[in-house]
Amino acid sequence: FTMKGMQAISATIFMSFLVLVTRGKDVQYRRQQEDNTQILTYHRVNKTIVMKDGDVYDCIDVNEQPAFRHPLLKDHKVQMQPNHFPVWMDIQTLPSDEPSIIECPTGTIPILRTNGSGTIAAHSYDGQLESAGLIYQGDVDGVRGVLNVWEPKVNNSKDSSAMCVEMKSGGEQHTDRIGAGVRVFPTLSGDTFVRFHISWYDGLYKKSCIDFNCPGFVQVSHKVGLGARVRPPSVYHGKQTVIHIQIFKDPVSKNWWLTYEHVAIGYWPSALFEFLRNKGDAAFWGGIVEGPTASSNSPQMGSGHFASEGYGGAAFVKNIQIANNEKGYFDTPDKSQVRPESSDKSKYTVERFEYSKYVGMRIFYGGLGSYKAY
Repeated sequence: FTMKGMQAISATIFMSFLVLVTRGKDVQYRRQQEDNTQILTYHRVNKTIVMKDGDVYDCIDVNEQPAFRHPLLKDHKVQMQPNHFPVWMDIQTLPSDEPSIIECPTGTIPILRTNGSGTIAAHSYDGQLESAGLIYQGDVDGVRGVLNVWEPKVNNSKDSSAMCVEMKSGGEQHTDRIGAGVRVFPTLSGDTFVRFHISWYDGLYKKSCIDFNCPGFVQVSHKVGLGARVRPPSVYHGKQTVIHIQIFKDPVSKNWWLTYEHVAIGYWPSALFEFLRNKGDAAFWGGIVEGPTASSNSPQMGSGHFASEGYGGAAFVKNIQIANNEKGYFDTPDKSQVRPESSDKSKYTVERFEYSKYVGMRIFYGGLGSYKAY
């Protein structure tokens, strides 16, 4: 990965770990039902991995993962890899090696025990929401971006601050949405570290999900854990950490695949969605803060600094691209179909929307929220 005039490092998730073999052990997990009640479910654990930073992962059989509690996936057969990867238009952004993160046995997936309690935290998007980033409107078969990783401060533990890419389809009343990136969410993780998360929203039933808190996303990677810490976060006017996120539609299975650092993590089966079954009609790259006080007592977004500070000071997304299955590759969106937008410019800004052969399409974004100026 090269970038003219910039010093950046690919993000790595803390890799040193201790392995505790606990074959045959049953571990309790909680999941959120439609009525928001919590009920216990059980998984047979193949192995438990304890990271040196304190995170604990249980290696669960890929065919026994939470996704298959969804009624539409009862007889679903796991697709272990995509049938086709769209071609990347700018191969210079590829990292030099593939990340090796968690070593669960082949045929299993790692599931994070949040807050050391062995439970999967519930999540809801109910409440307030603010955003700042780049919006694309038009047909979408996938989205791609290189996200600058920061660790923003969050006032209320029930609020969250995310740096992400998303795509959606539907109208004002019903919209399906899928996305991935990093966020700080104390209630979910039990800490204030920035972590890798996925999310989706079922527009028909108006239900939001993150990671494994409700069934749907099918994970296949035995190396990457949803909810994993991303280390180190970027340093103000220092080294900048980035991660590569890509979502695309498999033209054969029609599933929506996710890659993180160029590793296929898993997919959202197209059967989960009413409005995003075929293709999206919009995409987003940037920052989102949400929760019960996201507008009234707003968290920081990105670096906690406004977009005008540029590289090293503000958060950015670069190599912004969309996929077109008819052409079979990712490409930079037409400028006439994108616009930078902030829900509250006094708290969060989007600036320096630009394109170059070195960084592709790029934006800077972020802000203080309700925090006092530095």
